[in-house]
Amino acid sequence: MTDNHSGHRINFRSRLGFGASGLGTLYRDVTEAQAAEVLDQAYEAGMRYFDSAPLYGHGLSELRLGRFLRTIDRGTVTVSTKVGRYMVPPFGERVEYGLWASPLRLKPVFDYSYAGTMRSLEQSANRLGIADFDLIYIHDVDRFTHGDAYERRFNEAIEGCYRALDDLRKAGHIKAIGVGVNESDVATRFIKACSLNAVMMAGRYTLLDRGAEADLLPEAERRGVEIVVAGVFNSGILAAGPASAAATFDYGAPPAEVVARAKAIEQICNRHGVPLQAAAIQFPFRNPFVSAAVLGMSQPERIAENLAWSHQVIPEELWREVDDLFRPSLPKAS
Repeated sequence: MTDNHSGHRINFRSRLGFGASGLGTLYRDVTEAQAAEVLDQAYEAGMRYFDSAPLYGHGLSELRLGRFLRTIDRGTVTVSTKVGRYMVPPFGERVEYGLWASPLRLKPVFDYSYAGTMRSLEQSANRLGIADFDLIYIHDVDRFTHGDAYERRFNEAIEGCYRALDDLRKAGHIKAIGVGVNESDVATRFIKACSLNAVMMAGRYTLLDRGAEADLLPEAERRGVEIVVAGVFNSGILAAGPASAAATFDYGAPPAEVVARAKAIEQICNRHGVPLQAAAIQFPFRNPFVSAAVLGMSQPERIAENLAWSHQVIPEELWREVDDLFRPSLPKAS
């Protein structure tokens, strides 16, 4: 076990962060001009935390973010990216591009080893055009991604990724280390196993899914680990609305019980005259250990919309009514 670094507070520079997955053409194509415009507008609107990953568009997101970073003062923003994959030419091998509409035609390779972590960071440095990193997350070490190989990948990440990042942190080349997953028990296991500064929790501490309250949030509080919330709209259902045919939950069709819960929350919001999206964005900040929420955006008009929702006045009674919906499943007070 290394020295405890969890007391180091990360300067996110803005509580709302810009999630750059959309710049990698998640779900839909995004032109170079559109990517540049949305980044400029986010910065002009006061967003100062930008998060990307090699996976997003198979390197395209980092390339586009890097182009933007070269137009501003690097010292005015916090930048995070992730390790666990690097990109290689497919050399004729068929590549599954999944949710990416128009990514770079590169093949992602999972590698949580020490050398693989360094290779991933070298590639990210080249795409982003920066020599220092504010925060690096170990990415997607979870059952959803790895299935039966999860246990092996977890051990590899502790012995490889974490050791490499800790060496870089000690040398001052990166300021903070985190883990980015969408399973709260996995994130909890990580913060018990090594000295992390932050966890990016995707989809498990939201208006609709509060699973992280049972394990991650109490442990993070004990250890002084900051929480960054991602997926505040649970991949779409809280943005489009539960009645929308386009609504998705965890990147797939929402289960009936999830739709029912989302409709009940929407009814509460409607009674109080609060947009569902505003409640979704503001919900995580009810917990003092949530330092930032990252919102994925690829359309310029979404910037002002999301910022307006983040400032919407929400009455305490709305939160109490939402809490009552979850009461049977919330952890009991000790």
